[in-house]
Amino acid sequence: MDTINKIRPATLEEAFDLKPAKSANIIELKSVNIFDSSDIDNNDGVIFSQNSIYKNKPFIEANTQEIDLYQLKNDCIIPVFSKDNEKTIAHQEFIDITQDCISKVFSHQSFMQPEIRVSHQIKGRTPDAIYKNAKDLLDHERTQYFERMAFIIRIPGITDSINGNELSLTIGGVRAYNQENLYNKKTFEKFKFFIGFQNKVCCNLCVWNDGFVDDMRVSSYQELHGKIMNTLTEYNAQQYLLEMKEFSDYYLTEHQFAQLLGRTRLYQHISKTEKQRLNIPQLTFNDSQLNTIAKDYYEDESFCKDDNGEINLWNVYNLFTQANKSSYIDTFLDRNLNAFEFNKGIQKTLNGNSDYHWFLS
Repeated sequence: MDTINKIRPATLEEAFDLKPAKSANIIELKSVNIFDSSDIDNNDGVIFSQNSIYKNKPFIEANTQEIDLYQLKNDCIIPVFSKDNEKTIAHQEFIDITQDCISKVFSHQSFMQPEIRVSHQIKGRTPDAIYKNAKDLLDHERTQYFERMAFIIRIPGITDSINGNELSLTIGGVRAYNQENLYNKKTFEKFKFFIGFQNKVCCNLCVWNDGFVDDMRVSSYQELHGKIMNTLTEYNAQQYLLEMKEFSDYYLTEHQFAQLLGRTRLYQHISKTEKQRLNIPQLTFNDSQLNTIAKDYYEDESFCKDDNGEINLWNVYNLFTQANKSSYIDTFLDRNLNAFEFNKGIQKTLNGNSDYHWFLS
């Protein structure tokens, strides 16, 4: 596996010699099991699918909009730290560095162009348009950047299947300028980064703690590159897949699911002191998302209850990750991780050993 070379301070392009990543076209071919991925030599820019056509859905919805890398690079300005005018690491640079790391760690795999979602547009104008009314501004007189950005990059040649759902290895990150103090001098900048899987049936992301860095603090391109490389190389995909596969072996009755949903609603209104006294683990989903889970228990085409009202924990997990798509970008990955931890806790409760027993009591 490639190591990271020491490099002098330089521009992003000089430092990493970044080039457009290999893109993949959607072509119907056989799937490749994650455990045999070392034998793959996929240099043809091809997505391996399981003889199925999947509906293209965004990995996050909420108030986001889709944007491509070209637009980020050409249509958006780059924010600075106002007290010293030092530039931030821009959204597109975060994505470029991630693609460079992927090409090193997964050197025998093709990967897709990044899917990018942005929100919270920050508008501005050029100095020569200072006295114009907003409605009179020309396109070249408007400036913009997006406060929050999330992206994913799929590696379609590395897949596995759980409960009949094909999963594809997926890497991505979140950048939220609202978590930076842009009115001060440049300091460490914060990023969220993950490697996990995406359920192709619903485009839900599957993230666990070993593949998620909630607070990646860096001061340079080199640090960001190094920390992303560490996360990618230390990720244990097989262990995560085995843990997710266990979800499909555990079932909740209709009564247990109703009990679970009722407790999650009560959780929203219990005081912090009472939660500590009862030793109740954290649940970060809000009432609106719990409503979505309740509705999808009956209506979701892929993950609803069976004819007896029972539902396995794999489907429950996907109901949670589906509801999470309504989260804002800056809380999206945190809630995705919480969905896995919550369902893992319920699984342990069904085995008689978990702090999550309150939710089923």
